Amino acid sequence: MTFGEHVFRYCERGTSEALLAEPLNAASNGAFMLAALAGLVLLLLRPREGRSADHFLLVGLVLLIGLGSLAFHLFATEGTELLDVVPIGIFMLVYLGFALNRFLGVPAGFMVLLVIGFTALTALTMQVQCWEGAIGIPGPELQGVKPCLNGSIFYLPALVALIVVGLLAEERGHRAAPYLLWAAAILAVSVTLRSLDMALCDQAVIAGQKVGTHFAWHVLNGLALFLLLRASLEGGPVDKAGAVETELLPPLDIKPAMSFARTLADAPAPPPKPLAERVASATEEAAKEGEAAEDAPEPKVLFPA
Repeated sequence: MTFGEHVFRYCERGTSEALLAEPLNAASNGAFMLAALAGLVLLLLRPREGRSADHFLLVGLVLLIGLGSLAFHLFATEGTELLDVVPIGIFMLVYLGFALNRFLGVPAGFMVLLVIGFTALTALTMQVQCWEGAIGIPGPELQGVKPCLNGSIFYLPALVALIVVGLLAEERGHRAAPYLLWAAAILAVSVTLRSLDMALCDQAVIAGQKVGTHFAWHVLNGLALFLLLRASLEGGPVDKAGAVETELLPPLDIKPAMSFARTLADAPAPPPKPLAERVASATEEAAKEGEAAEDAPEPKVLFPA
């Protein structure tokens, strides 16, 4: 690989080596910058205990995606292509691990194994090429081999993983699920537009300049990444109803009640009253009840016979 060698992958650039040969593709990277800025603002508005290093790492990676893509669409060399692809790959792996652990409660050890498996699948997908209506991993003798879907096949494992995680989060009632599923829907559209960039090159024209559809990939991906950052703020696994994991009632402390019960049990019983005093008290109560009965008014007869 020659890092300074120019590459021509997108409609807007054509075969030009000029710095500003892709003005729309370059400017549309502002969507990633805005996504990172909006994600950072939402993160800083959260209580301090609701933030973590993972959140700041995800925001930083979105910013790096924008900067790397901008560099590639300005210089269009093998070296800047790495600056474009590497941050995207790192973000996919980090976010997958984050989502598995935070949204689905997958233990850290098993989560690492899943991320490794995803990495192997993505690496295998990158070897898949297309030629003369065929698709597969070509041998060195084949001619006319080119990346499938204009290179967008690299993103298909991420799209599938996002859909699966989103559906599992939805099944568990997690509040992050709508953000994940909307991000997956937007990513599906943006991958399609990225794949059609060269195929629609002659039709996608602005002011007489062929621009293709790659700029729309940037704009939609910026929105999808913002939704993923927003989803990351929804915390850990929750119950089916989506309730926040909080302690509704404090633990019951029965020590004061037990102490009071012991005090009552240990207290000496009052001495019994003398018999004569008890008889006099009962006679007095009976007399009061008799006087109350005599003073009671006679009942009125509503229907005389």
